[in-house]
Amino acid sequence: MIVFVRGSAFHEQNVTDYSNYFVRIAEQGYVVAALKYRHSDIAPFPAQMQDCKTAVRFMRKNAERFHCNKDRIALWGDSSGGHTVLMAGFTGNRAPDTDAYAEESAEVNAIVDWHGPTDFAKMNFYPSSQNHSDPQCPEGVVIGGGDVLEHPDLSAQASPMTYLSADMPTPSTLIMHGGRDQLVPFNQSCRLYATLKALGKDVTFYKLDNACHACYGFRSARALRLVFDWLSDRL
Repeated sequence: MIVFVRGSAFHEQNVTDYSNYFVRIAEQGYVVAALKYRHSDIAPFPAQMQDCKTAVRFMRKNAERFHCNKDRIALWGDSSGGHTVLMAGFTGNRAPDTDAYAEESAEVNAIVDWHGPTDFAKMNFYPSSQNHSDPQCPEGVVIGGGDVLEHPDLSAQASPMTYLSADMPTPSTLIMHGGRDQLVPFNQSCRLYATLKALGKDVTFYKLDNACHACYGFRSARALRLVFDWLSDRL
């Protein structure tokens, strides 16, 4: 089973325009749950990751109904969706959490992160087409409309890198990022990979050399085959 979270700069998602992905994933034999979370215009962090955990628990509770294995679950997301699946996957049943379907576990086996932000405070240190500290930028809006650099504690709480440690279990993680990404700095994925590797976690990193942000490569058969081959060893 795969819970998929599409990117939207944390704003309202148009889930149906990713039907191309969902069909191609389903063709591999996976049940796909497409998540539409509370977006940042109506609910700041941690609503998005909490909704992702609720989706995992809902699918686990209804596994028989949806004809899927509740013990083999992966999260997959791109851009802000990549951030959301990292946050939900890295924390599992730990805070920030929610009571919805609390009788079920939010733990997953694997995470597929396509070019998601990993450390809000470091995003402006590298070239980007956007100011990632401005209160009106996606990261600023999702933390409640504040300047990312002026709110270091909140920015850290909303960053996946914060929730990694050697003594905490971490799902197997696949990272993919375009070498020509003009929006989320490529370094965000480099830092995540280096940290996971140093902590002894199961992590794989693919750079799509000529891919930009969510295009020129991510819808290709090659990119999807890399994901499917990786998932087949972990689900």
